[in-house]
Amino acid sequence: MTACITGWAHSKFGKLEGETVESLVVDVAERAIAHAGLEATDIDEIVLGHFNAGFSKQDFTASLVLQADDRLRFKPATRVENACATGSAAIHQGLKTIEAGRARNVLVVGVEQMTTTPGPQIGENLLKASYLPEDGDIPGGFAGVFGQIAAAYFQKYGDQSDALAMLAAKNHKNGVGNPFAQMRKDLGYEFCRTESEKNPFVAGPLKRTDCSLVSDGAAAIVLTDLESAMKAPRAVMFRAAEHVQDFLPMSKRDILAFEGCQLGWRKALAQAGVALDDLSFVETHDCFTIAELIEYEAMGLAKPGDGAAVAMSGETAKDGRLPVNPSGGLKAKGHPIGATGVSMHALTAMQLCGEAGDIQVAGAELGGVFNMGGAAVANYVSIMERVR
Repeated sequence: MTACITGWAHSKFGKLEGETVESLVVDVAERAIAHAGLEATDIDEIVLGHFNAGFSKQDFTASLVLQADDRLRFKPATRVENACATGSAAIHQGLKTIEAGRARNVLVVGVEQMTTTPGPQIGENLLKASYLPEDGDIPGGFAGVFGQIAAAYFQKYGDQSDALAMLAAKNHKNGVGNPFAQMRKDLGYEFCRTESEKNPFVAGPLKRTDCSLVSDGAAAIVLTDLESAMKAPRAVMFRAAEHVQDFLPMSKRDILAFEGCQLGWRKALAQAGVALDDLSFVETHDCFTIAELIEYEAMGLAKPGDGAAVAMSGETAKDGRLPVNPSGGLKAKGHPIGATGVSMHALTAMQLCGEAGDIQVAGAELGGVFNMGGAAVANYVSIMERVR
């Protein structure tokens, strides 16, 4: 690969009173450039990941990044989106620009402000990431889509509520140490497993603790070509960056297999020349706990139908064989759509540089990222390693 992450910045995720899309973008853009040891004049291109879909009245947002520094004026700036994988889509555009030799330093920003939108409209906005002719009338919005996936998985492989509760509890426990996380509370297995007034069923077999949070937030990274990165204060190289897009209608594929995720992982591991067991940790897309469970099978941690055994075994705990979501994942950290993919890469870079604080995985050398848009439609896998 020809690019490295040389700097990053991350806002807190959650309901951020007094913030706007613009203020969030400006904050992380300024800090990421400084963290890379660069000036605004050193940035050759800007890519903004912003899903929006009705969350923000301001729908032409690429140039908001220029508000961070007047010296960014006249730099190429583009907004991209690919549903919940919008942040990774922005990163891939930056990587391609560097690979083409058109830039040395690309500033990538991801942002979303969701909490200012009324609840029913949030559901409508998120449902736009599904295939409306088939899924538009599903009760519960996008949670309803994954509720149907969970119900189908339970029907085929048996009730896996214990495993889903274990995944939720794991991620909430991890999130306690993440200063950026929206929910820093160890809820415990029993709370996540038990239906209650505070943890009602939301869609199908999914309870509130099975669903990621509605969030505001932003993250930014600076991508730098390999030669220039060797002079930076730190450099985390992309050993692999793969993007696999699948059919939008769930009816055209085996939705319990997450085939795009499978292929993305196979291609990324082959490109990096490593095996899954070589990874120190993985940040994966747990928009719902059933997604993380199926992703275990898709990445090769378990055979189809055996993901629950991995979840229950503790293998993916922070001190397990392969820690998954040491950050707390989307479940605890929050899921501001456009920011999520950038956040996952920034947190992975922090881990590999030994700068992850209380969520640090001991001896982390090789990190994997899986960011997903829709129900396994847009699939992005990265494998990263510190080289400086």
